[in-house]
Amino acid sequence: MALKIVESCVNCWACVDVCPSEAISLGSTHFKISASKCTECDGDYEEKQCASICPVEGAILLADGTPANPPGSLTGIPPERLAEAMREIQAR
Repeated sequence: MALKIVESCVNCWACVDVCPSEAISLGSTHFKISASKCTECDGDYEEKQCASICPVEGAILLADGTPANPPGSLTGIPPERLAEAMREIQAR
């Protein structure tokens, strides 16, 4: 199994140095995780290190396709409240 970095990655480089298997590299538009190298930190750490340091919600997906840091997990803002605030801003 391997994690995956998606297009919402902002190329901040935070994940590169914390990956114990050196599975993260710069892709053409954003960082990518080598499926053949990624161990999901099994045997090294309890937490997936790239996800634990990533500042962008939803930028790293678990092997099952769910976000490692789902909406609201880093900001503490419930997704429903964020959507409501965005509607209010757009209505102005």
